[in-house]
Amino acid sequence: MEFGDTLTIIAVAFMAALSVGGIAYVLIYPFLSGEAKANKRMARVAGGQSGRNNRMAASVEAHGKDQRRKQMQKTLQELEENQKKKKKRVTLSMSLAQAGLDISVKVFWTLSVLCGAFCGLLILMTGFSWQISLGAVFAATLGIPRWLLKFLKKRRQKKFLNEFANAIDVIVRGIKAGLPVNDTLKVIAQESPDPVGPEFQAIIDAQKMGVPLDQGLERMYERMPLAEVNFMSIVVAIQQRTGGNLGEALSNLSKVLRDRKKMQAKITSMSQEAKSSAAIIGALPPSIMILIWMTSPDYISLLWTTDLGHMMLAGSATWMLMGVLVMKKMINFDF
Repeated sequence: MEFGDTLTIIAVAFMAALSVGGIAYVLIYPFLSGEAKANKRMARVAGGQSGRNNRMAASVEAHGKDQRRKQMQKTLQELEENQKKKKKRVTLSMSLAQAGLDISVKVFWTLSVLCGAFCGLLILMTGFSWQISLGAVFAATLGIPRWLLKFLKKRRQKKFLNEFANAIDVIVRGIKAGLPVNDTLKVIAQESPDPVGPEFQAIIDAQKMGVPLDQGLERMYERMPLAEVNFMSIVVAIQQRTGGNLGEALSNLSKVLRDRKKMQAKITSMSQEAKSSAAIIGALPPSIMILIWMTSPDYISLLWTTDLGHMMLAGSATWMLMGVLVMKKMINFDF
């Protein structure tokens, strides 16, 4: 076979293959492209449906959050209204309970009268007139016991705050461990020192009588009127009415209480200079009077041997008391 014939055969074979490929492209490609386009359309439809589903799910979740927020706001408003309705003047019996004194009102007034009589007799024996002694009786009867009651109440509240955050941590750990809230309260009542233990024991005793936990915390707030106790009462009330993770809420509350305690310690340290200055200024007049009495007793004895001296002492004591109270108000910070 000659070389020219070979080229002819190759050319014919190439043209035949090219013709077959063209025919196949014309006949088969429309079906393949139509199927691909259909697949693309199905993918777009499926993607659009998935996007709509995601948007619907996000909308439902946002609506649920909005409803929950509205429910929490409504619950807070109800709690505030209930607290305003229950807010009333603290009675003497409630003050005795807040101070941790297990005595009746009658016994308190008896002790107050005895204290006033003792102070009046002491003033009378020192040489003052009976008018001054009578004033001392009234002042001691109405003032000293009330001051002592307020001092005991503040000291008890301070001891309560020192252990209250630890008590909340016990509740949080118990909830995370799967224990019921009542069991954690029993642990606090048994293990915590006074006054935290007795206060939580009172809640447990109230629950045995059928009182709900939120109402038991409200009663504890009446016995221990502290903002921290009110926070816990609100958190528990909201959790019981709207649901949620009580352990996480109480954990955040414990962190807030510890931060408040740190802030209080920082404020106390920063105000020590002002308190020291106030103490020095307040101690100057009586110190100078004692020094003058030690060096020149005849010169200063006119203050307690004459009526004019008595009036001057009374006026000086009044002004000193007013100055001390003003300085105390200026250096004490409530937050």
